[in-house]
Amino acid sequence: MPRAKFDEIYRDLKLRIENDEYPQGELLPSENELAATYECSRNTVRRAMAQLASEGYVQPMHGRGVRNIYSPTGGATFIIGGIESFKESAVRNQRNASTQVLRFEEMTVDARFSEKSGFEIGALVLHIIRLREFDDEPLIIDHNWFRRELLPGLTLELAAGSVYDYIEEELGMTIATSKRTITVERATAFDETHLDLKGYNCMAVVTSQTYDDNGMQFEFTQSRHRPDYFRFQDVATRRRQGA
Repeated sequence: MPRAKFDEIYRDLKLRIENDEYPQGELLPSENELAATYECSRNTVRRAMAQLASEGYVQPMHGRGVRNIYSPTGGATFIIGGIESFKESAVRNQRNASTQVLRFEEMTVDARFSEKSGFEIGALVLHIIRLREFDDEPLIIDHNWFRRELLPGLTLELAAGSVYDYIEEELGMTIATSKRTITVERATAFDETHLDLKGYNCMAVVTSQTYDDNGMQFEFTQSRHRPDYFRFQDVATRRRQGA
């Protein structure tokens, strides 16, 4: 299933902004110009701009256009309000990324894991552990559990690439919502075996339950980040009381 047109425009504009084709602080081309460039409606352009605004890339100004407010941050930055794959975050952060699959096995959800993950007791899930590297430095260990019946063709080779690409491009599923909790936890022996923790004894841990557009949970993940490289960014909008 092809991506929606506005998503293609959003991704292209985001890449151009990150590559400084549109300088920081300058106005982007007008809606009419972008609609002509991408051969689409102005409404489609607006949807792409709304996505960029939600991630802090641009600031729409009523009647005056859209200004580029993007500024790169040091290290690898992940987005709180959006759902992106490791591959997508690597591209956005302009980092060379690689993945090593450490574990790939099926398991049946028991009562204890059901309470932790949100999957019902007896569900068959695929447990994958992946070591993530940026610029040849191991920084993240992802513990993923995917509902097997919803991702029937998921293989070790696909897990080493992008599972989200497989979900969206091959299965035609829509990844809709992710509920996240961010904590700091003591490093485990497994963490210390696979990461150089630089003297730290803790990890930044992002736990998430992710759903498709039918409200079906297809993933439970614990993403364990080396703390000196952990940055999550959000874009907040002030809403005045009574306004």
